[in-house]
Amino acid sequence: MACCTDAALAYVEAHASWSAANTRPSLPRDYAAFVSEEPDGAHRAAFAVEGVRCAACIGTIERGIAALPGIAGARLNFTERRLAVTWAPGAAPEVGGVLAALDGLGYRGHPFDPRRRDEAAARETERLIRALAVAGFASMNVMLLAVSVWAGNVSDMTPENRDLFHWIQALIALPAAAYAGRPFYEGAVRGLRAGRVTMDFPITLGVVLTLVMSVVETAQGAAHAYFDGATMLLFFLLIGRVLDQVMRRRTQTLAENLAALRAETAARIEADGTVRDVPLADLALGAMVLVRPGERVPVDGTVVQGRSELDRSLVTGETAPVAAEPGDTVHAGSLNASGALTVRVTAAGMGTLLDEVEGLMRRALEVKSRALVLADRATRLYVPVVHAAALLTLAGWLAAGAGLHAALLAAVAVLIITCPCALGLAIPAVQVVAAGALFREGVLLNGGDALERFAAIDTVVFDKTGTLTLPEPVLAGHCDPAQLALAARLARSSRHPMAMALAAAVPDALPCPDAEEAAGLGVRARIDGVPVRLGSPRFCEAETEAAEALARDHGASAICMRVGEAAPVVFRVRQALRPDAHAVLRALRAARYRVLILSGDRPEAVAAVAGALDVAEWQGGLTPQDKIARIAALARDGRRVLMVGDGINDAPALAAAHASVSPVTAAHVSQAAADALFLGRGLSPVLAALRIGRTARRLMLQNLWFSAAYNAAAIPLAAAGLLTPLIAALAMSGSSVVVTLNALRARRAPALPEAARR
Repeated sequence: MACCTDAALAYVEAHASWSAANTRPSLPRDYAAFVSEEPDGAHRAAFAVEGVRCAACIGTIERGIAALPGIAGARLNFTERRLAVTWAPGAAPEVGGVLAALDGLGYRGHPFDPRRRDEAAARETERLIRALAVAGFASMNVMLLAVSVWAGNVSDMTPENRDLFHWIQALIALPAAAYAGRPFYEGAVRGLRAGRVTMDFPITLGVVLTLVMSVVETAQGAAHAYFDGATMLLFFLLIGRVLDQVMRRRTQTLAENLAALRAETAARIEADGTVRDVPLADLALGAMVLVRPGERVPVDGTVVQGRSELDRSLVTGETAPVAAEPGDTVHAGSLNASGALTVRVTAAGMGTLLDEVEGLMRRALEVKSRALVLADRATRLYVPVVHAAALLTLAGWLAAGAGLHAALLAAVAVLIITCPCALGLAIPAVQVVAAGALFREGVLLNGGDALERFAAIDTVVFDKTGTLTLPEPVLAGHCDPAQLALAARLARSSRHPMAMALAAAVPDALPCPDAEEAAGLGVRARIDGVPVRLGSPRFCEAETEAAEALARDHGASAICMRVGEAAPVVFRVRQALRPDAHAVLRALRAARYRVLILSGDRPEAVAAVAGALDVAEWQGGLTPQDKIARIAALARDGRRVLMVGDGINDAPALAAAHASVSPVTAAHVSQAAADALFLGRGLSPVLAALRIGRTARRLMLQNLWFSAAYNAAAIPLAAAGLLTPLIAALAMSGSSVVVTLNALRARRAPALPEAARR
């Protein structure tokens, strides 16, 4: 095995030198599974892209990729963070070249496996849209014919002309209803087979009875037919189905991207010393894996060779880098900061710490999913009421001595006027409008039902690292300008996170051309003949000075510089608070939300942030299980908790909380667990989520109450025979328009009240 590790180190020196290369090396890999071939011979591939922050990124990425040889086109979907690349016919698809180009542009791309796409959901969306188009076309034409009959005065028309118009309506409405109504017919049949009566059953019953009665009426030469009522009914119901499917597809698309962004491969060191990217499923226990600087550790394992520092903030919440040396245990998800590591695999894919965290998260989600959302509760009440009303109407008319024709006409009118168009639009319409309003505020909604949970929140729990603070470190305190300028030159030769904080403090600093990096320790160089070192306290022989500096600042880390034999200089580096953290937490407390900080970082570091933000309730050093237990305790006290976190260790808590939000820079497993993601460097999107969530729930309830009031007023009229099926269909359509207009009010949600009490 020694030859393998020696060869791997030689590979690193030649291809992955930390100071010589800023892009990941191109390793042998088969990308054929990610490429599809078009009928014209062109090839196409999709990529999930990290780092897309604003609209300006679109042009940068599209122009950069389009300039590559053989590329026919590149289009970036900003909402989905999905890049579609097309190669010209005859050009070889170079997926690796696209990934390298994205790296060079400052973004990180991941091939998107087309097999991940839920083809069934995509086909269902297309089917619903086609059905909506057919129903809309039929409704317009059938209604036009109906208006023509009424404009010609039914009583004045000859029976032949009137019947001709009715049969033309039938020729349009019957095939259109047969096609457009399939989603409802199939749903009703599936429900009956399962022993349940779903909302699709009264819809199906109302449409079928209306069409049958219309055909019978036309065949008997009656003055009225109701084909327009059936087609209009399907049209408005399909609008609600499409809106609901759009929201579901948006959630599915984000889940697909998250799966693509998660590390699924590792750089395995082969027996001959070469390094090859392989799927995690192909890694056996005891295999050797190379973890290059800047990469996340893909497996749990033991360091065999190399030294580095690991950023475990996404795994444990701890901000201070942790040294990794031979014999140390490393966990999947940790970021390798400086040196190349050779790791012997102890767990890959299943059984890793990350896998355990996902298990906790799944169990928490299962508990959360048992709660019924508004639409589910409304459906359970609605279906039996509709059936009972129609049956009572039919029985009442028959008992009163009316004929079967009149009784059926009244019962069908009840079914139509109570058909759940308004109910079907009440929730999805608000969800779509609110999701658009949240997007304008920098919030990406993972699911429409999260809006209801945001509205019920009375307690907000924040993680510290990467949530209340920015993910990138910054220089803290006052520094001598000359010393800082010298340190920045050395820092330019490293991509260690803390070194980058020094480099950012002096943007015009030039790197040292002869700088050498000692893996896991720091950078050394000779400037004007004087040796200079920048790095860890141990590397600069400054442990005492660093301890004294950090004793006064518990939330900081130390990076030291020693020039020749002079006394070392200690720079304090820390994660800065998000720019609006003070204002957002103050606004939450003013609105009577209870605010807590629960973090896995050191208690001293958490105390410093809590003190700066005037947060009285905080805890540090918590494990994922501890966070879940704390949230469960709050729930037992009757609190509805919003969890805001970004780390892998936060994922179970995000899933366990009543609602959850993560920054878009969060670990992918945390993004998957969160109900929403927020963009930007500020926390104001958290306020927007709560504000718009409250407004959306209020509008949903208003729509449901309006639907109930509409039915309460309309059912007696229909049951009394005062409404024909056509008038019932018009009234039903009017209620749908009212519900849709009310949903549009979600675009302008009022600000949180200063003293709103739950």
